[in-house]
Amino acid sequence: MENLKGLKVAILVTDGFEQVELLEPRKALDQAGAETRVVSPKDQRVKAWKFTDWGEVIPVDVPLDKASSRDFDALLLPGGVMNPDALRIIPKAVAFIKEFFDAGKPVAAICHGPWTVIEAGAAKGRRIASWPSLKTDLRNAGAEWMDQQVVVDKNLVSSRKPDDIPAFNREMIKLFGQAATASEHSRQTHA
Repeated sequence: MENLKGLKVAILVTDGFEQVELLEPRKALDQAGAETRVVSPKDQRVKAWKFTDWGEVIPVDVPLDKASSRDFDALLLPGGVMNPDALRIIPKAVAFIKEFFDAGKPVAAICHGPWTVIEAGAAKGRRIASWPSLKTDLRNAGAEWMDQQVVVDKNLVSSRKPDDIPAFNREMIKLFGQAATASEHSRQTHA
């Protein structure tokens, strides 16, 4: 397990995120020492989707309108159909995601999460795994759709579905660990 101590991770969601795609990766990040924060256009809480029906209600740590990508080292984009579909039409959410890509910070997206990667203009030229229904959307955005458990392309790790979470978590933690090492080195250099 990488040591992610001090690494600040934003988890961007709104109502309808796939419950397991937030809870399991968040648990893995927290266990590795990262500080995770749920960021949302919803002010106080967001409601999960649990495969076929509504699931848990999760508290929002940082309202999107008060969030800055500068306060985070990495970004997690859970899927669920409703969640990324809603986020991709919210300009502030798209801008927030784009800032992570523009800064070269690591991003992890699973299932339908890559819809927001497309909207942020960050899909072109990348290999990306996603839920199969995004294949044409990703190709139209200039990405190569991959039917694989997990794909790492530069600063983006992506997976297809909840069954891929163990592989997704492993590669996300490895990728985020590189950012943790870089930010720790930067802190020591500027101390």
